Amino acid sequence: MFAKRVSALAQSPTMAIDAKAKAFKKQGIPVINLSVGEPNFQTPEHIKEAAHRAITEGMTFYTASEGILELREAIATKFKQDNNISYDPSQIIVGTGSKQLLYCAFQVLCDPGDEVIIPLPAWGTFSEQVKLAEGKPVFISMNSPFKLTAQDVKKVLTPRTKILLLNSPSNPTGAIVDPDELEKIAALAIKEKFFIITDEIYEKLVYTQKHVSIASLNEQIKEQTITINGVSKSYAMTGWRIGYAAGSQKVIAKMKALQSQLITHASSLSQVAAVEALIGDQKPLAAMKTEFVKRRAFCIREFKTLKNISFAEPEGAFYIFFSVEKLLGEQYPTATAWAEALLEKEKVAVIPGEAFSYPGYIRLSYSASMEDLEEAITRIKQFIML
Repeated sequence: MFAKRVSALAQSPTMAIDAKAKAFKKQGIPVINLSVGEPNFQTPEHIKEAAHRAITEGMTFYTASEGILELREAIATKFKQDNNISYDPSQIIVGTGSKQLLYCAFQVLCDPGDEVIIPLPAWGTFSEQVKLAEGKPVFISMNSPFKLTAQDVKKVLTPRTKILLLNSPSNPTGAIVDPDELEKIAALAIKEKFFIITDEIYEKLVYTQKHVSIASLNEQIKEQTITINGVSKSYAMTGWRIGYAAGSQKVIAKMKALQSQLITHASSLSQVAAVEALIGDQKPLAAMKTEFVKRRAFCIREFKTLKNISFAEPEGAFYIFFSVEKLLGEQYPTATAWAEALLEKEKVAVIPGEAFSYPGYIRLSYSASMEDLEEAITRIKQFIML
């Protein structure tokens, strides 16, 4: 009845658990939702005001499929200033969030059977989108602290390798690929002639070192790299749905053609807001990061006191990815069962590691308020002692 490519498609576990937590809240049940990767901050006022002006000034018509020129110019400036990468606006495409642009990138690069290397644990969307493009996910299962190396990549290379997927800082671990390993990975990609798709949506939330984009290393790797980013996490704009991608003229041109048939273009009003986010006052971004630093420190301190739980300190993003393997058994045989029980008994929503193809672990998002985090940790301690 249904097409094969969607018959085995899995629903986003994160969105499913988030929906369940929100349903509890509607019933008046005091749920603490630490499942979804969404900053709890409001979009900064100057960004909202830019959208209001756009409505007043009649910015309600179609735009270019690849996005308005002002936004692509702002993105090009951002790449130059923040990442030391020079892109012409024609090498940039704006879409409805980074997820949609990842979809387009896989669609234009993958032929049936092409292999896409995905380090695990990983956001489940990556592998599902590869399968939708009729590619074959090839997984690298990493151990804590989950830091990818060129040697890891080399072990799984085959003549069918088409793409390496990078996500640094990572969802769900917060791990960052070390700069020296990025150099080695770039050299390997050039030698073996495979593409790199790098999801850098958490770029602004790095705590232990300076972010390095692999496309900045040299012109050769820049030509083989599609960099995906957006304003959702950095500027508390998840609902505005604006992402962007940059790469070689040939790849971006194909993505533009596909997007023109897929969504026409991203919301005109959201695009104007994104221009203001990138070129306007950056103080709110700094203030949000300061809060994330405090929340990260709190979670690390508290998790170190929990018995039979282990974790690697996140270097970026806003997640704690912790092992509950020592807590599993007859009562809770899997991390999924453990997470479901935590939600039912203590009303704390988290994501089980199975959602990231990594059983035995749990992802907790510290993008919630400090008040919620404090209460959630108290409830988790109570649950562990049951």
